[in-house]
Amino acid sequence: MKTLERRLGLTSVVAISMGAMLGSGLFVLPGLATGMTGPSVWLAYLVAGLLVLPAALSKAELGTAMPTSGGTYVYIDRAFGPFAGTIAGLGLWLSLLLKSAFALVGFGAYLTVIVDIPLVPTALALLVVVTGLNVVGVRKVGRVQIAVVVLSIIGLGTLAIWGSFSFRSDYLTPAFTDGTTGFIATVAFVYISFAGVTKVAAIAEEVSNPNRNLPLGILLSLGLVTVLYVAITLVLVANVPAAELGDDLHPIYTLAERIAGPTMGLLAAILGVITMTSMANAGILASSRFPFAMSRDRLLPQPLSWVEPRFMTPIASIVATAAVMAVAILLFDVAKIAKIAGSFMIAAFVAENATVMWLRESDAQWYKPAFRTPFYPWVQIAGIIGGLGLLGMMGLLALYAMGAMTLLGTLLYVAYGRRRADRVGLYGRLGPRQDLIAELDPTGHDLRAALPGEAEVVVALLGEERSPEALVEMGGALAIGGKVEVVHLTDVPDQTALEGVDDDPTIESLERRVEALGDERGFDIEFDAAVTHDVLRTVHEVTNRVHCQWLVMEWHGEKSSGISLFNPLGSMINHLTANLAFFKDVGIRYFREILVVPEPGPNDVLVATTADHLATTLGARLTFVRYVPEPASNVTKTATLTYLAQLGDLCESKPELLLVHGQEHAKAIAELTVSYDLVVIGDRPGTNLRERFFGNEVERITEKASCSVIRLKTPRTITNDSVPPPPIAEGEAASDAAVDDDAVD
Repeated sequence: MKTLERRLGLTSVVAISMGAMLGSGLFVLPGLATGMTGPSVWLAYLVAGLLVLPAALSKAELGTAMPTSGGTYVYIDRAFGPFAGTIAGLGLWLSLLLKSAFALVGFGAYLTVIVDIPLVPTALALLVVVTGLNVVGVRKVGRVQIAVVVLSIIGLGTLAIWGSFSFRSDYLTPAFTDGTTGFIATVAFVYISFAGVTKVAAIAEEVSNPNRNLPLGILLSLGLVTVLYVAITLVLVANVPAAELGDDLHPIYTLAERIAGPTMGLLAAILGVITMTSMANAGILASSRFPFAMSRDRLLPQPLSWVEPRFMTPIASIVATAAVMAVAILLFDVAKIAKIAGSFMIAAFVAENATVMWLRESDAQWYKPAFRTPFYPWVQIAGIIGGLGLLGMMGLLALYAMGAMTLLGTLLYVAYGRRRADRVGLYGRLGPRQDLIAELDPTGHDLRAALPGEAEVVVALLGEERSPEALVEMGGALAIGGKVEVVHLTDVPDQTALEGVDDDPTIESLERRVEALGDERGFDIEFDAAVTHDVLRTVHEVTNRVHCQWLVMEWHGEKSSGISLFNPLGSMINHLTANLAFFKDVGIRYFREILVVPEPGPNDVLVATTADHLATTLGARLTFVRYVPEPASNVTKTATLTYLAQLGDLCESKPELLLVHGQEHAKAIAELTVSYDLVVIGDRPGTNLRERFFGNEVERITEKASCSVIRLKTPRTITNDSVPPPPIAEGEAASDAAVDDDAVD
């Protein structure tokens, strides 16, 4: 795989990010924005900066998890698949390059202050210059950006301080000339000014020490630019009446001339030309990495991913980007197109927040960001709501533009990428998997040849188990003397070549410990390890090939956010030909007392007989328990005990039967677990939206239990026996039926 050289440090990251923001957003938009809301324009910039913060935090997290060229395109592609990635990549590429073209044309408003020259030829000449800078290498771009950003900050800071001495508070009223609606519309309008804050993530593959420099650089640049925006716009409206700024395309020049005379105005115009050229420079650097990354992923023609060996830059991608910018400058109303592209950028920020939530909730093994967004998921939710609200304020034109980009991306994927991209993204793996119905090849290293012909139990180790030995021991107990296939799976993202993953010495140590456990406990264990792009597919393949009765995995807990709407194991569960056992390990190593919680339904006999096998193997005592709500009649209690006795008759070990009372099912069962070492309970999915959001009784019992828990589940392909549920006593139908609705699988 072609890679780029990591040459950009923290200073360059901050400079490139600020350079992408310090352009038309400060040198052109304040005048137009003042015409929309009046002197409150400085507050609009502050609110817009705060609304960008969730996307900046999400982008920092994603960038440390996937520090590769392509930025948002890569994140969306890995999370939602190449179809979504194609649309996102194309939209982001067009939005960035059109905004950069807008910057090249926009500096004309300042250039005409200095000299009377034709605008379009000058813009094209500057495009040639910035293209050449990008071709010769990012180190030179970084150096240029640092110089320009330092110059801009000094010049704008001087202007803000100078203007504070002539501050007129009477110019600040009325603050909102067009009311709340005008102010919110202005926030949406100036939001585009901050779009460059996350551009640096598109060149993450060229950032040294990305785990530190990416999040720190993004947040530093956002903070500095927000302060600069607010200070300049506040000084602007306190020195120039709002009525004079509505149609002003060079407000920084106007401010400088007003407070310090023509000479300072001329210097401000020169600064505007330089700074907006810098914005175009940073824009072409970031935007050219989108076709590079898409080409590398076989969504665009391969020549776009060629890296020039001398300068280590993707020349074809840079030249193609510059060519499209040139066409835009020559043919189109770039200002309007840039605004439309900005609306797509807002949509991309919404997608970034959603991507973080998806990756966090999916438990992707390879998703290990060095930086994690604080206050998750509320930061992302706020960013999504804020972004959608701003899109609504931008009107139908923005929606039409996004629809057009979506259509273009769809056509591109159907015509080119669909036949070449061989990945499905995390969403495709967790969603419906028709590919699991067909005969599959394992995706790991020579795993097919290593697998035994038959195994009673498969224990899948994903690398995050509290004690792999405890999970293997539980698998050995379920095997009842049969073979146990222990497979350790290392999940890597699609962009990582399987053969390029180094051997992990900890796996060799784990294999030694597992084999020693088998010798000690008399388990027939075989250990194998594999590296895979698709854990679910590999697990499904292994269970099919060894024709196992059980698949054993560790339970990693429900999401702390309480917002998970899907099982992290995806639809693999529905296609398995084995029962599943999810083991919650709390560190108990000797199981003397087992609490069994059967619920009427398809899993109750499986739960009872499996608990009996575990008790026999582990030498433990069994207790069967059933929750009975208060108040309950003796008839109901007797019927419930009869139900438990019927299940107990299926066991070799004679269990103790117990009824527990209380107002809350999960709490009553969980309080019992302090006297036990292991809980055996049947699993079931959420039956309504509330349970899918906040979990059902089984999940709450598992979460609150003081001891280890093993949750058993039967996939759709297997039908087990069940015992008829206890009858409801006359006069208690309403109360007991409510309990059964909550408890029955």
